[in-house]
Amino acid sequence: MQVAPLTLVFVGFLFFPLLAIVVVSFWDYTAYTTVPTFVLTNYRDVLSSSVTYTTYVNTFKYAGFTWFFTLTIGFTVAYFLAFHVRTFIWQLVLFLICTVPFLTSNIIRMISWVPFLGRHGIFNSTLQAMGLISEPLEFLLFSDFAVVLAFVHLYTLFMAIPIFNSMMRIDRSLLAAAADCGASDGQVLRDVIIPLSKPGMAIGSIFVVTLVMGDFITVRLMSGGQSASVGLMMMNQIALLQYPAAAANAVILLIVTLLIVMAMVRIVDIRKEL
Repeated sequence: MQVAPLTLVFVGFLFFPLLAIVVVSFWDYTAYTTVPTFVLTNYRDVLSSSVTYTTYVNTFKYAGFTWFFTLTIGFTVAYFLAFHVRTFIWQLVLFLICTVPFLTSNIIRMISWVPFLGRHGIFNSTLQAMGLISEPLEFLLFSDFAVVLAFVHLYTLFMAIPIFNSMMRIDRSLLAAAADCGASDGQVLRDVIIPLSKPGMAIGSIFVVTLVMGDFITVRLMSGGQSASVGLMMMNQIALLQYPAAAANAVILLIVTLLIVMAMVRIVDIRKEL
């Protein structure tokens, strides 16, 4: 009886919506309406289209670069807070400072990059004033670089917090024992801290990868419409009232994302963190 409320929430807010998406993905559609019937046309169109494969490759590229940079930055921030900030009060204060940008919406934070990275923006103007460049750097805005930069800005904290939680659980006597055995700081980091931080790294990776895989607004705004992702492709299909095609894409994206998550779980046992 104690699990009944949670089961109802799970069924009502997860199982039935997913079931509805799967059912609609087998429907047919015209330019103006959907037709409740059973067809495989939507999946056939998705799986046989070169555009689909190109879009998935582009999405994987964004997810891969974002994962790498958020992991690097998040691990560095977590390591500094866990092992170089000695008091809990200062750790809390610094974490609160990191969360300040989350008080505004994602769109506002993305748009704030436009006047900074634009052709005549702050960054280009500063470099030109310093004589470092003669022409504005064109790749900074409305490009894949801008998309990845926005993703890293938005999601680094989702990586840093689980890693920090793992690091705070590390028994400090292990570090002292490693140092007593003659291990250098680099060896302690490589052989003690990183292995014991893997559960947090896995959880952060799941957060970041799943968020990037399903994102569409960041790609649309920061690429200037010049790049595409699976989420953006589904949004365009919905705008054209092609709901069954969008549902088929959603099912395939869900399967691909679940396979990625399963691979991460197989590599690292995240139950230690839960």
